[in-house]
Amino acid sequence: MHTSTTSTVPLDPWSAAQLAEATGGYWYSGQIPQGEIKRILTDSRHAEAGDAFLALKGERFDAHDFIRQVADHDCQIAIVSHPVDVEICQLVVKDTRLALGQLGAYRRGQHPQLKVIALTGSSGKTTTKEMLGSIFSQLAPTLVTRGNLNNDLGVPMMLLELRAEHQYAVMELGASHQGEIDYTSKLVQPHVAGILNIGTAHLGEFGGRDGICRAKAEIYRHIDATGTSIIPAQDDFSDEIRAAVQTEKVISFGVGGDVFATDVELQTQSARFQLNTPEATHPVNLPFAGQHNVHNAEAAAAFALAAGVGIAEIIRGLEQAQAAKGRLNFIQKGHHLLIDDTYNANPASMRAAAEVLAQQAGIKVMVMGDIGELGASAAQQHYLLGRDLVAQAVNFVVAVGEFAPAVLEGARSTQYGKKMQAFLTQEQALPFLIDLVDTHQPQSMSFLFKGSRYTHMETLMTDLMEKL
Repeated sequence: MHTSTTSTVPLDPWSAAQLAEATGGYWYSGQIPQGEIKRILTDSRHAEAGDAFLALKGERFDAHDFIRQVADHDCQIAIVSHPVDVEICQLVVKDTRLALGQLGAYRRGQHPQLKVIALTGSSGKTTTKEMLGSIFSQLAPTLVTRGNLNNDLGVPMMLLELRAEHQYAVMELGASHQGEIDYTSKLVQPHVAGILNIGTAHLGEFGGRDGICRAKAEIYRHIDATGTSIIPAQDDFSDEIRAAVQTEKVISFGVGGDVFATDVELQTQSARFQLNTPEATHPVNLPFAGQHNVHNAEAAAAFALAAGVGIAEIIRGLEQAQAAKGRLNFIQKGHHLLIDDTYNANPASMRAAAEVLAQQAGIKVMVMGDIGELGASAAQQHYLLGRDLVAQAVNFVVAVGEFAPAVLEGARSTQYGKKMQAFLTQEQALPFLIDLVDTHQPQSMSFLFKGSRYTHMETLMTDLMEKL
């Protein structure tokens, strides 16, 4: 397990002077808190004595409204963008969202010994991050991005968890708009950073893949001058990515790159391959299924090599890595297999998941929810998915959600249209899935569930498991 999520070591405390210095704020009415401040947090439900509550303001909420509530729970300090009429020490700053970033950057600056690895990409970020966490955590205490804390709020929140014991930090950086990765990579000050791929995730926000490439390529702007840029050797945007690199040192991964896999053997729940580096070739038994995860392992190896990790430690870390919850987790229920890949989805990862399902035993059923953040191209992207998924070696594809009709239409444009069933809701899909199991008794079945986070496809998976 990663030290970042399991350590009970208390966070390094803050002083009132440090909070003011980091944010450029001032203490309202001269009320300055005395003693140590144990942590800064943004969730009012967890604020208690010794904490500083930072009041964020969003489009539909204003946490300044909760300051009386945190004061009632003995939290005596608030960081605010305007004073409020509550008896509590208030550090007034220009913008609490920016103040969170300033505090994260301040904490990062307090750890000059820290070696930071930062990565972004349209798919594979979470799994590659977990692989890197496994590699670095065996060497020294390592901070690893938790869950999806990879945006302009999540990244500084993770930096606030830095402790003196940390020697490494593996930071996942996401982008939902131009400039976001420029902002977060400046906060984390990486020594090694790079892009995994340029796909079609978040197409809606960026208006096209070239826009996605520009947004992701911001990660190269703030790498330490003596650091290393990591690039995919074969990507539709490899030339544009290479042009964005500003460091002398570059390591590429994938076919034609510096670090690449050969002799790949894909198994039902794992993969074996030879890992080729500039120094030598080594066998790897990867506990992850699918060609896409072999590619993630190539990337993880490139990042780790750039950070000075030896090949033996890299292989050990890859072989001991564990998938994040909802990332191709294999669950055996009786003689049926359920694959939980519900953490999130984009078009590339949906296709990759279908390839993994195609290698399983028995009757193979792909259960897919909608993919979000595709903008105006959403219907077309779902149509193409329907066309491509039924062509895989699976027996049934069950689409659930608003775009299920578009998926169905795509499937019917092929000779495999009869494999596809479409439902607008999970409640409508569940009886069909139960009926499928009953119809195919006593054969074993393999189900794979996947969709964007907001579709909560794990709910449908759990409902089906209860009936098996």
